[in-house]
Amino acid sequence: MQLTHKIALIPNPAQADYFKRACGTARRVWNWALDEWNKQYAAGGKPNAMVLKKQFNAIKYTDPQWLDEDGQPWLRGIHRDAHAQPFAHLAKAWSRFFAAIKAGKPAHEPQFKKKGRCRDSFYIANDTFSLDGQTIRLPRIGEVAMTEALRFEGKILGATVSRTADRWF
Repeated sequence: MQLTHKIALIPNPAQADYFKRACGTARRVWNWALDEWNKQYAAGGKPNAMVLKKQFNAIKYTDPQWLDEDGQPWLRGIHRDAHAQPFAHLAKAWSRFFAAIKAGKPAHEPQFKKKGRCRDSFYIANDTFSLDGQTIRLPRIGEVAMTEALRFEGKILGATVSRTADRWF
């Protein structure tokens, strides 16, 4: 059985800024991957999320759309999980879409995400963060205070940092 915790975080302004940038990165990578998927499918190919991830990894530090105004890759400032997980999420979304079609249920293709119109979130793998009481240590930003300690015992498989209104969880 899998249990989830949804615990409010208390980030300082610099940490909240990092959270916003990581969410934007995840959204932008999702949109890039969905666009590439649609292009390959329209060209008669059979897209694969992991092949798209390899394609993205080959260009992410050299393509002008992934460089800042100084010509430096801005993705280096964001932890790798924020721009790696959208490919797995896209694969899962397409799987749900095709399964719904096969079952004869109403199905909607995965959609592009727009700032302000989608849930801001990014994933962090379980090997890159640690918990200590009411504190979580995240990669690249350090310790972030939590409003409460974990309520359940067990192995943590991963974490998703998300925003609802102006609060982080």
